[in-house]
Amino acid sequence: MTDILIVEDNKELADLLCRFLRAENYIVTVAESGEKALKLYERYGARLVILDIMLPGIDGFGVCKKIREQSNTPILIVSARVEKEDKLNGLILGADDYMEKPYDIDIMLAKIHGIFKRRYAQDEIIDGDLSLNKVSRTLYRNGIPIEMTAKEFELLLLLMENQGKVLNKEYLFHQVWGSDSCSEPQTLTVHIKWLRQKIEEDPKHPRKLLTVWGVGYKYI
Repeated sequence: MTDILIVEDNKELADLLCRFLRAENYIVTVAESGEKALKLYERYGARLVILDIMLPGIDGFGVCKKIREQSNTPILIVSARVEKEDKLNGLILGADDYMEKPYDIDIMLAKIHGIFKRRYAQDEIIDGDLSLNKVSRTLYRNGIPIEMTAKEFELLLLLMENQGKVLNKEYLFHQVWGSDSCSEPQTLTVHIKWLRQKIEEDPKHPRKLLTVWGVGYKYI
């Protein structure tokens, strides 16, 4: 899933905002028209839509209405149209906020950070290129969904929630498989190997999911 979908037909402005957001480690997609924005949203989704109003074809109000019909994704309208009627129309259609152009990039970033913190902080763990959602039970790496079994997800969630802490093997096994499980403790080692294949650049030389010999594992 894309973090932020920018819908803006001014290429220079879109590229500038895109660079700032990617520097903040957001996964960003840009659409220059309302039609393309809706196609991208339907295919990939987005955690936030930054939406211009004056677009070729379907305008921003139309895009806002269509998105709001199917989801509660946060929508931030950013437009040079500053009349009261335009702002009211955007908010009535379901936009969460309305910013005027030209805008201060620091204020824009602060608004975006605030939206993500309020909406997603409790449901999602983000660490570098990894994004783990506790509600949808999904894992994304660089915006690409990673298939996981239920036990792989539970194990990774436990490790990421205890980032930097060494968790011993017995604790991990009992937490994920249960003390009355018929699985063998060796299955933990196998699942750690599978997780490394999914989240590490080089699974044979892991940098995120480390073995603490004689004790257990830790996620850093």
